[in-house]
Amino acid sequence: MKVLCYTLCLLAAGPLMAQSVDSAQLMKDVRTLSADKFEGRKTGSRGSRLAQFYIIDRFKQIGITPYHNTYEYPFYFQEGDKKIMGTNLYGYIPGKSNEVIVISAHYDHLGTGRSNAAKDSIYNGADDNASGVGTLLAMAAYFKKNPPKYTLLFVAFDGEEEGLQGSRAFVQQPPVPLSSIRLNINMDMVSRNDKGELYVAGTTPYPQLKKYTDAAAAKSNIRLLAGHDVSGTGSDNWTNQSDQGPFHAKKIPFLYFGVEDHPDYHQPGDEYDHIHHRFYYQAVKTILDVAKEVNNTGI
Repeated sequence: MKVLCYTLCLLAAGPLMAQSVDSAQLMKDVRTLSADKFEGRKTGSRGSRLAQFYIIDRFKQIGITPYHNTYEYPFYFQEGDKKIMGTNLYGYIPGKSNEVIVISAHYDHLGTGRSNAAKDSIYNGADDNASGVGTLLAMAAYFKKNPPKYTLLFVAFDGEEEGLQGSRAFVQQPPVPLSSIRLNINMDMVSRNDKGELYVAGTTPYPQLKKYTDAAAAKSNIRLLAGHDVSGTGSDNWTNQSDQGPFHAKKIPFLYFGVEDHPDYHQPGDEYDHIHHRFYYQAVKTILDVAKEVNNTGI
């Protein structure tokens, strides 16, 4: 009994109560998607297809509604002399309004290759970006049980590592009018930081969003810091470095959640065993709190 209480309290960092995030399912999703059998989830690979099957099964379990009876939306892009097919996965939870919030994370990663030790390795991408997909699924599960005001469109993007190919394809052929999309909430690398810091980018170009992030930060058990979104700061500006970029290019406001790079960024060491479980759980709760603030208060 003491072991159970310790585990739950460690994750919740507070008294035992009904939790908004299922910690066991959250960790299972990340552990599964970053397993060796998914072979690094490179776009167009067998491992990518296995990841698609897993995410689709989770969409069905949660009860996300597909558009046109499918969650799968292929797109194509050129890589050298090869034409590559990627597949975005998405569906929605209807709200009281036809106005839409897109909640997104990319599921692809780097596949297999050679590590610095010059041996064959799998780039499992636990933090980058199984952690974002796990967050997306946890948020979907919450809002399925707590019907939202806005229609929430949950998108697992493919081809992010190939130059934001999936999100570019999505904004070119969206399932809803772009004019109805009020916000993109994107997660990319949210499970690992030695200082307990999670960054949110987007409040500099879209200052009207700061009230939502401030409200969530005030009750968070981690440090939610605004930043990495100032033009003219080079690589320190994350605005176009993940899938929120194509939304921003269409003048759709965004909030991007991520951690600063760690030693295993784009390395084979980005494994499930290296994520920070308590930090990750609290990060997911904090991101969910931001989404709840937006949904409850209105944009």
